[in-house]
Amino acid sequence: CVIGAQLFVLFALFSPVLFFSLMLQTVQSHKPHFLALHCQEVGGKNFEESMSHVDNFVKELLSSDALKEYSRARVYLDENYRSQEHFTALGSLYFIHDSLKNIQQFDFKAKKFRKVVGKETCSETLESTPTLEKAKFPQDYFPECKWSRKGFIRTRWAMADCAFDLVNIHLFHDASNLVAWEKSPSEYSGTRQKALAYVLDRITDQRYEKLPFFVFGDFNFRLDSKKVIEKLCSDATMQTIRTDNNEIHKLVFQETDNDRKVILQIEKKLFNYVNQEVFREDNGTSLLEFDNELSVFKERLHEQEIGFPPSYPYSEDSSQGKQYMNTRCPAWCDRILMSPSARDMLLKPENEEKSIVYDNIGPNVCMGDHKPVFLSFRITAGAGKPNANKHKCCVVQ
Repeated sequence: CVIGAQLFVLFALFSPVLFFSLMLQTVQSHKPHFLALHCQEVGGKNFEESMSHVDNFVKELLSSDALKEYSRARVYLDENYRSQEHFTALGSLYFIHDSLKNIQQFDFKAKKFRKVVGKETCSETLESTPTLEKAKFPQDYFPECKWSRKGFIRTRWAMADCAFDLVNIHLFHDASNLVAWEKSPSEYSGTRQKALAYVLDRITDQRYEKLPFFVFGDFNFRLDSKKVIEKLCSDATMQTIRTDNNEIHKLVFQETDNDRKVILQIEKKLFNYVNQEVFREDNGTSLLEFDNELSVFKERLHEQEIGFPPSYPYSEDSSQGKQYMNTRCPAWCDRILMSPSARDMLLKPENEEKSIVYDNIGPNVCMGDHKPVFLSFRITAGAGKPNANKHKCCVVQ
């Protein structure tokens, strides 16, 4: 049994040219045998006008010289923006290296695996595509019951006697910094928790055999705003500015001395902190104590140790690749999570450094407001099969 590295790359809004180059550099560095790309907000904010650019990007990717040894591919793009009930703007792209033999993909309608041959792109109504399961969250899950592009896509794979699910996900954002600040945890955190539980319940129900799974995408996880602000402004006084309707419009935190210097201003879409270095220094790990949204799922989901700065919200100024926008409190929105059984699949040979790499792409380059995140690892043949002998195999790069 032979199986190589797997590289999982997640990205949201990005500059196609820059991402294309940096992603291919990452692929060439890690040399994956199975490459998975999960995209959110396909087409960007003006998707009606930009979908054609997405199609061109995918064509360039499929014909790239750097991926010429990936002769099999499956591309799923939810471009049906006219269907408010179903549109998620998710994109799931999978590339299989020539050296990886006998890879199969699950047919959810026939309930059996089928051999993967050639390259296929599906961009019409994905609801009828048998090789994936796609759903938009129920309307009553959406804040204020207003439709937006949030949901998930699941695919299922088998190779070298290993079987697993890959789930592309996009959860709800924080609509207002002021609302997020009101209580700990915020009401937005509760909405994301409900939606993530919905996905986990769907992919582990009784309709299909339960397998190890990886969930990666834009979870929109945020730091606990109230607690972060209390830490950042522990010695400051707060001024509340209200509208004519007595609604809170702005919060201003000032030092008690030093000429009452303003250190933080918060509005609905403003989070202007005086020192962004706190989010970059040592990759912002001093603030990980406030990254608590995953703790609710600690028995169901695991994650490799985070060693990169918050992935959002980066400046969209091409000259400011490391700068955060003053719109939201920086947070690790983009994540790669896995079930306990999937975590057990990750192979880390003794005396081999960096056999598992969890990092971002282009830390100094602007690619949009999210920084792409990837996970590279190797798995042992037989993983994901309860009765398989995991030791009788050879694992290579």
